[in-house]
Amino acid sequence: MLLDVSHLRKYFQLSTGLLSRRKSSVQAVDEVSFQVDRGETLGIVGESGCGKSTLARLIIRLIDPDAGEVRLDGQTVGAEVAIRDMRRAIQMVFQDSYSSLNPRLSIEESVAFAPAVHGDSHAAAARRAHQVLAQVGLDPAQFAHRYPHELSGGQRQRVNIARALALLPQIVILDEAVSALDKSVEAQVLNLLMELKREFHLTYLFISHDLNVVNYMSDRVLVMYLGKVVEIGPAEGIAEGGVHPYTRALYSAMPSMDPDQRVTEPPLTGDPPNPINPPSGCRFHPRCPFAEPVCTDTEPQLYDLSIAPGYQVACHMTIPGSGHTGAGVATRSIAEPNS
Repeated sequence: MLLDVSHLRKYFQLSTGLLSRRKSSVQAVDEVSFQVDRGETLGIVGESGCGKSTLARLIIRLIDPDAGEVRLDGQTVGAEVAIRDMRRAIQMVFQDSYSSLNPRLSIEESVAFAPAVHGDSHAAAARRAHQVLAQVGLDPAQFAHRYPHELSGGQRQRVNIARALALLPQIVILDEAVSALDKSVEAQVLNLLMELKREFHLTYLFISHDLNVVNYMSDRVLVMYLGKVVEIGPAEGIAEGGVHPYTRALYSAMPSMDPDQRVTEPPLTGDPPNPINPPSGCRFHPRCPFAEPVCTDTEPQLYDLSIAPGYQVACHMTIPGSGHTGAGVATRSIAEPNS
């Protein structure tokens, strides 16, 4: 196990009311735990606002967590492993390829910056920058002395990938890294990421709204809803519709090229609840067609299923003896909500 995230939590404090006396908090990430093996790609999906990007920033410590810990190769980040050393091992590629780069630095300077900060000489950092630019498909002789505004979106994202690889990381977090690109360029960048993974023996955390891209890239998929993990399992099993009612609704909303497979009714109704005051019990119960009183009263914990090794779902219908009338039933067979 390369990465172990345990009970990670982040609440953003807000001041509301007259003279900002009333305090409340946005529960962005709440008790999130998962593991990532060396060499695998874990896809992270969920609606906007579910906490995916906050989770990524907590892992790399761009944001300090309120509770929980991250262990890298068995060592706790911030205690046994210094933050500086962790950032040699974990790098991140962001969605906006332009704002991620300093417009006043040339491409060579941007890519060479991290190696120089971590102790390389100016000449060694420049050589490293040229090396990784070539590895992401950008000729250093042509691109090293250009500036971000002189590059296309796809070229800038390749620069960001090169910058992430400059420190020879073990893990790369890709936060919507291809969502701003047109489809032809997106395909090229995805294929590049797959090639780089093989060449550098990388481990990816791949965050995206595009479920087709997640299915293509991932070995396993983690599904988040309102700051919680509701399901995690092999990408193939999740792509088939998953087990949790939210996962099933999320994947049934995917557009199809087959006119006979058109979605004529929304798989879910209503908006996600307010993360400032999330529902009691299961956070999905206000929108779930299978909700029963136990769903309102008791929060379900991740439960291991026999579908596949490591397959976990947080739903009372999967937990024997939970008090739900469908408890212990294989939820893949559930087609209609309780009458």
